[in-house]
Amino acid sequence: MEIIIKRFGELTPYELYTILKLRVDIFVVEQNCPYHELDDKDQLAYHLWLEDEQGIAAYLRILPPGAAFDTPALGRVISARRRCGVGSKLLSAGIEAVRSLYGSTAITIEAQVYARKFYEKAGFIRTSEPFDEDGIPHIRMRREPDR
Repeated sequence: MEIIIKRFGELTPYELYTILKLRVDIFVVEQNCPYHELDDKDQLAYHLWLEDEQGIAAYLRILPPGAAFDTPALGRVISARRRCGVGSKLLSAGIEAVRSLYGSTAITIEAQVYARKFYEKAGFIRTSEPFDEDGIPHIRMRREPDR
């Protein structure tokens, strides 16, 4: 499985379409959650995905410090293939990419509450009480650089 990371302007039209389709299929359609998937932050982000002969297996975006939080942030974390370890590989690749891009720094995420344990296994710690985002309970989490 190949790890690919690109800035927004480096994405081909096909890659962008495939990424957005995956995000909409899961976050909007599957979760029955109409919200603004296109939030004007993609242009600031690095887009990282795992790909094999079947296509994109998992995807996330990396936002720079100041785009959403004072630290770099991982978001739109999604796996097209569930319960096979691809999500964990993706998250590890995202953490390593943040280190490579921004040095040793904390990383912030806003996670759906049901995924809390997934992120805790990667060293993230809950930093907020649950809050509603687009009708889905979320929590803010942070991973310190030494974890």
